[in-house]
Amino acid sequence: MGIHGEAKLLRIFLGETDKIGSVNVYEKIVREARQKNLAGATVYRGIMGFGKNSRIHTSKILRLSEDLPLVIEIVDEAKKIEDFIPVIEEILDQANSGALVTVEKAEIIKYSTSKNKSS
Repeated sequence: MGIHGEAKLLRIFLGETDKIGSVNVYEKIVREARQKNLAGATVYRGIMGFGKNSRIHTSKILRLSEDLPLVIEIVDEAKKIEDFIPVIEEILDQANSGALVTVEKAEIIKYSTSKNKSS
């Protein structure tokens, strides 16, 4: 069964080094999204950015390149995204790290799996 039509895009901006214990926050979020059967999640690594504290993180400066900005995008039906937001909030609270979470309307044109899977 595929998803199509009106949906929501959940976007989470955070730092690459944000952790809960020894687990990266981005990894915890993606694993939780998978466990909750969301349609999918993608993590993007930025080459430069800044957040609320206005400190620039860039891959150009070696000492700051350890904490590059990340963006996680998750698209699914509105109800599933809305139900997942408290999970995100709990993870971010556990991490005690800065983040920005946004939700916007999205329209799914096509959502399918590969027809030629190799083992």
